[in-house]
Formats: sequence, C-alpha cells, structure tokens
Amino acid sequence: MFKLLQIISRWLASYTSVFVIAVAVVAFFVPDVFLWIKGDVSSVILGIIMLTMGLTLTTNDFKILFSRPLDIFIGACAQFTIMPLLAYTLSHVFGLNPYLTAGIILVGCCPGGVSSNIMSFLCKGDVAFSVGMTTASTLLAPIVTPLLVLWLAGTQIQVDALGMFCNILLVTILPVSIGFACNVLLGNKPVFKDLQSVMPGISVFCLGLIVSGVVSSVKPQLVENGIQLFLLVMVVVFCHNTLGYCLGYGVGTLCGFSKPKKRTISIEVGMQNAGMATVLATSFFANPDILAHTPKAILCVVPCAVSCAYHSISGTVLAGIFLKYDRFVERKNQKQ
Repeated sequence: MFKLLQIISRWLASYTSVFVIAVAVVAFFVPDVFLWIKGDVSSVILGIIMLTMGLTLTTNDFKILFSRPLDIFIGACAQFTIMPLLAYTLSHVFGLNPYLTAGIILVGCCPGGVSSNIMSFLCKGDVAFSVGMTTASTLLAPIVTPLLVLWLAGTQIQVDALGMFCNILLVTILPVSIGFACNVLLGNKPVFKDLQSVMPGISVFCLGLIVSGVVSSVKPQLVENGIQLFLLVMVVVFCHNTLGYCLGYGVGTLCGFSKPKKRTISIEVGMQNAGMATVLATSFFANPDILAHTPKAILCVVPCAVSCAYHSISGTVLAGIFLKYDRFVERKNQKQ
C-alpha cells in the first residue's frame, strides 16, 4: 500500500500542473463538490502544505542562510521588490479593478513557491541556494508580505495587515517549524523517511484542493464576466510571472552569479507561493462577511488561483528551456 502511495506521490510531483489544471476544470463544472474548501479549511490545507516543506528542512539548510548571507540577502531583496512592484505596475497598465489589483499584488508580495526547489533541481540550478531563498522569504513573509500589501494595495481596498501577520504566522511559520523539529528529531528513522517520500504528493494534492475550492467559489463571476475576465487575468499573470523570471535572471547577471545561481534566482523570483496568496485573499479580501455586501470582492482570488496553476506550468517549461540550452551548447562544442 505504501509503495502505491510513493508511486502516486512521484507522479503528482512530476505532473503538478496537469493535476492542478485537471481539478480546476472539474471544480468549474461540478463546483458543489468543492464548496466546502474555504475559510478555515483552506488555512488548514495550506498549513499541511507548509508542514510538508518543514519536513524537508534540515539543520544544513539553515546553515546555508548564515554561510551565504550576501547571496540570500540579494535573493530576498529581489523577491520582495521585483514581484510586488511588477504586480503594482501591471495592475495600472491593464487598468484592473481594485479587486483584481489586490489579488495580483497579493501574489507578488508572497514568498517563493515550494515547488521552485524542484524546478531548480530539474534545470541544474543551485539547489542549496534555492532552499535558502525559499526558507528566508518564508520566514520574512509574516512581516514583509502584510506591509507590502498595505503599501501597494491599501489605497484601493481595506487591508488588515495585523490580521494577515497573525494568519501567516499560524498557517506557515508554525507548520514549517513543527515539520523542521520533526525532521531533526526523527529524521534518521526509516519510517519517517518513508513518510517524507510521500510528502511531495500530499503537497501537490493539497494545492489542487485549494485551487478547486477557489474555482468553485469564483465560477459565478467567471460565468457573469465571460471569457474576457479569464483572458485578462491570464495575460496579467503571464506578464507578471515571465517578467519575474527575466528580471530575476538579470539580477543574478548583474551580481556576477554563476550559471546555476542565475537560474535559481530567476526561478525563485518568478515562482510565488500562490497557494498562500489564495488563502490570504479568501480570508481577508473575500471572506463571507465581505462577500455579503460586496459580491464582486470574490474577484480578488481569481489572479491567485490562475497563478497557482500557471506558475507550476511555466516553472516546468523554463526548467526544460534551460536544459535544452545546455544540450544545444554541448552539441555545438562537440562539433567544434
């Protein structure tokens, strides 16, 4: 039975984007099945995702934060400046309404996505640097994310920065800390190692649940506004994500990073923890109390949900492009 779970976990980790898109489609056509995924339930599911991240962290990962402080500092600064400012700029360029603006800004202000570590590994990036950047941005998120959202979106929509701070602590830092502690105390036990092997699949499954819950909630707005809304959000998410990759790579080039490190900072900057953004959006911008008198507030979660699926797809594509470039250079050198 456990072998089967491991096989399923490996499949989910390899085909994250396929799975997330599939459940999103199911949720759109059969929304009633997923309407229970909202509010505190979404927070618990995100907590499980962050727990799986914590279970992969070791003391060596935290040593990286102190042994490479300048690299991590540059990465964190790029993470929390490029993506938030891109989101703010794009919201004005495309003339987004306040709710869509808040959603894309929230995505931009969140830390790096957990799956970015996998993408860095696939494209032969600096995995240790990737883990260090993800860890640092996640630890900074309770303070930096609410302040950035308040600064960039506070004039268009009410932002509960203190509540967001507490929520991020509860559903991210606490689970990550518990997972890390378990890994330190139980990491050498064979049973625990078996449990770790299925964590990637559990994380992807939980991400799928969060996306499906959002899609089921926003279906009325998507139907009401037609394909134009989806295409608009898709274009904004594409520009946000792609420019993040490009500017992240540019920062690495300006700082004289090696090729693996440039690839890693590109992926870390471009890929956001859109699952966290989705949960924060439903908790603070589109909760039941707000939706009771402002139904259109549900639009806040649309950019977050689209980003959840799209970032997984684009990260996989970018990793593939990097590898194809390596093979092209290798063949070129062989001919010479």
